[in-house]
Amino acid sequence: MEELIVGTHNRNKVLEFQRILKPFGITVLEVSLPEIEETGKTFAENALLKASAACRVTGKPAVSDDSGLMVDALHGAPGVYSARYAGCGASNEERIAKLLNVLKGIPENARSAKFVCSICCVFPNGRRITAEGECLGRIAFAPRGNSGFGYDPVFLVGGKTFAELSSEEKDKISHRGKALRRFSDELKKYKEKYDAEQ
Repeated sequence: MEELIVGTHNRNKVLEFQRILKPFGITVLEVSLPEIEETGKTFAENALLKASAACRVTGKPAVSDDSGLMVDALHGAPGVYSARYAGCGASNEERIAKLLNVLKGIPENARSAKFVCSICCVFPNGRRITAEGECLGRIAFAPRGNSGFGYDPVFLVGGKTFAELSSEEKDKISHRGKALRRFSDELKKYKEKYDAEQ
């Protein structure tokens, strides 16, 4: 069983990492880590910052992600600022309220959006693995559903929001589910390559 430290303070993300990676024989360990300022201009840069810091602090392989919502009508916003869209410390409800207010008057056919997830795993030897995933959808006119977190209640895929899907349904189509499955493939290749060198 492969063990990885997860570099995030988001409990919901930790649970998704653990749930999605467990079938691939990967155990994700949650440890107390200092808060990392996300100064990157891209999801990939922020994922690298967090994974590098977690690896440096623990001395163990660490995986992290950065993800967010990109709305076409807003030219890709909120993007890397998704968690801070309504200001630092704002609740999910406040972020959703701001998004819906900004999109007021935008018709259904112009509310296309996507969730993006960038994964980075950093090893103590300096090597790293990356993977990305996207999920296309659109923004609903009002929140629906009680599952998920973040912008899930207003992100529609087909006729349902992410918050109306079960964890299993969401994992199959979500940006993070796609990215983590690709990551598990890359980790397997990494292990096969470098274990052979030992």
